[in-house]
Amino acid sequence: MLRLGIGGGVLLALVIGWWYFLPTPLFTVPYSTVILDGKGEIMGMTVASDGQYRVSGRGRLSMKYMVALMCFEDKRFLTHPGVDPLAVGRALWLNVRSGSVVSGGSTLTMQVIRLSRGNPPRTIPEKILEMLLAIRLEQSFTKWEILNMYVDHAPFGGNIVGIQAASLKYFNRQPDELSWAEAALLAVLPNAPALMYPGKNMPGLKGKRDALLRVLYEQGYFDQGDLEMAMAEPLPGQVYSPECIAPHLLARAYGQCRGEISQTFIDSRLQEQVNGIVRRHVDVLKHNHIYNAAVLVAHIPTGQVRAYVGNGPKVRDDGGNQVDIIMSNRSSGSILKPALYALMQQSGYILPGTIVSDVPSRFGGYVPSNFNKDFQGIVPADKALSMSLNIPFVRLLREYGVEHFYDDLKKMGITTLNRKAESYGLSLILGGAECKLWDLCNMYGGMASILRHYSECDGASFDHEFRRLRLWADEQVDSVEVQNNVVNAAAVWLTFKALQDVERPDLESGWKNFASSMNLSWKTGTSFGFRDAWAVGVNPEYVIGVWVGNADGEGRPGLIGVRAAAPILFEVASLVRTDARFYMPKEELSAIAVCRKSGYRASSICPETDTVYVARAGEKTEVCPYHRLVNLDRTGKYRVDSECESVSRMKIEPWFVLSPVQEWYYARTHSDYKKLPPYRADCQRGQDDVMEMIYPQRGLRVFIPKDLGGVVRGVVFEMAHREPSTLVYWHIDDQFLGTTRYHHQLEVNVTPGRHTLYLVDAKGNMLRQSFVVVDGEKDYK
Repeated sequence: MLRLGIGGGVLLALVIGWWYFLPTPLFTVPYSTVILDGKGEIMGMTVASDGQYRVSGRGRLSMKYMVALMCFEDKRFLTHPGVDPLAVGRALWLNVRSGSVVSGGSTLTMQVIRLSRGNPPRTIPEKILEMLLAIRLEQSFTKWEILNMYVDHAPFGGNIVGIQAASLKYFNRQPDELSWAEAALLAVLPNAPALMYPGKNMPGLKGKRDALLRVLYEQGYFDQGDLEMAMAEPLPGQVYSPECIAPHLLARAYGQCRGEISQTFIDSRLQEQVNGIVRRHVDVLKHNHIYNAAVLVAHIPTGQVRAYVGNGPKVRDDGGNQVDIIMSNRSSGSILKPALYALMQQSGYILPGTIVSDVPSRFGGYVPSNFNKDFQGIVPADKALSMSLNIPFVRLLREYGVEHFYDDLKKMGITTLNRKAESYGLSLILGGAECKLWDLCNMYGGMASILRHYSECDGASFDHEFRRLRLWADEQVDSVEVQNNVVNAAAVWLTFKALQDVERPDLESGWKNFASSMNLSWKTGTSFGFRDAWAVGVNPEYVIGVWVGNADGEGRPGLIGVRAAAPILFEVASLVRTDARFYMPKEELSAIAVCRKSGYRASSICPETDTVYVARAGEKTEVCPYHRLVNLDRTGKYRVDSECESVSRMKIEPWFVLSPVQEWYYARTHSDYKKLPPYRADCQRGQDDVMEMIYPQRGLRVFIPKDLGGVVRGVVFEMAHREPSTLVYWHIDDQFLGTTRYHHQLEVNVTPGRHTLYLVDAKGNMLRQSFVVVDGEKDYK
């Protein structure tokens, strides 16, 4: 029994030793980083850390290459156990007969072992070790796996290792696309890769290839004509270095999964087309010293990124073209306005046509202005969005709440808000925060996805709507149905509807018509100092994001979204255009009567109304505050009251009335605006709403201006009067300053401290307003 136990133990030790005889892993060499497109084709690859082009685990071998390889290297590969006795015997006979080593008798399996051991010197002990390890290798792996190990690690000349790299570098195609001549050439190359390869010892290399082709012909793999054509094929005269069509995506893969093969969803044809568009536009923009541009295109139903242009081509040495702008933080400009518009529609703060004040405004120390430095007086909310007016949206944000909007932006996929809400303040809507092109496409694409899911999933939405974008095929997005997303389908539909009718005075009409024909909802943005130009467009199938500027943040005149980024957006959109339209979620919309003039819910005295679709919360919005009943005399030319006219002789009419400042700006561009009639001469009384200050506004602190030389200048005060031709007398405290007529502006020299401004017009109307003047660091309470 003891002997039996000892024998069993020895046998067990031998079995265990034999099992662990094979190193694990077999190969420890570094590999190239590779990215594949959506069809599995290689888009780009890097060299491995040892300077070799080596790709692992491709598994795309053509029958032609396998036949050629086994015919040349190992005819009985599919049947032997790792060592071919016939080949070994033949090698011994040839070596003895010649008196030197002319054949090693190695099988492909033995060559895999030799490659894994770094090609050690060829000695008899080494050959015996290779045989034993080859037999062991065959016990753990299939013939197909062993064949792949060989073709992944065989040398093909220079720094090219593996069939995948060799096929790309020598023929610029995949291994399964090789011709018989190309397959035969790659089959013979590893036999002596240091002595002959394309570019070195070409006659000898061609002789070996043609000899293999004749053997394949004799074995019946092709006919005489194919043999002649194959032998006539020239050897490759150069090593291809195909340009990576998505270099920033390759760099991203290199940083995240170095040495691996990463499958993407990129559409190579679309990627190349977008590359060409960016290249053409950068070639023009560079003349204005604008050197960078980025484009992201994603498929909304799946979230798959189909084109990723992280930056434009290099046009100067220090152009910053290596920076991946898609993932860089840049000033948002006004590109976030659609999010606020949608949130306010959903919450019932405004209706699509609700008019918003657009007049010179100061909010504490914050003094925003419209891009064109002009003012509309009032403007419907949807037009304010389509025209990208700044003042109305700062007012809307103040009403909605900065912190509220800040929290909602985070829920909508904006990941770059790394400061507290109050540190951004009202500038959050005009570029006070930074964002990424990736996040913007997530936000706009997420809004479109909510609409799609509403129609496809019976009103449902999901918690990953604003985390939809996916680059890599192995990314998994777990999601659950949610009852109330941050924004609902009705608000999204109303927002996209407004963005389909973009009205920009600085936009060529041709582009506008082109965008309309593509069912594209789109928005542009420009950051302060002309540093970032944005354009984002969305249709039911795709979201497209564009950024143009300089990677180093240098601003340039003319670098504005509508001129620099929008043309790129439209060209890319033409590549993914669709006839589909955004689904109208009628179940979440209500048809209500609104005042045609103000866009508010119609009151009983609104003379003209329209029926429009609004989000359900809009049913509870305020009724029109701009129409009021006015008492007129029988001529309708003058206002009267009961002290100067009998009630029976009055005409009572509803009148659309704006504040004096709103009226001042609105009437300049709206000739149909009917101002309030003046009071009849016998009804003149003081009125409270005849005059309104444009600057300084109530409660504002006024700073004393100084020129570049430090000389103190006067402060220009400005006022709006319902009847500009009326003479107005200006006083500060007890001092008379002067009079104005038509243009009510006056330059005033003021001293620091608290003051009171008095304005009296020729009809006795008075405006009284207090203000504080501040000089330098002094502050007056």
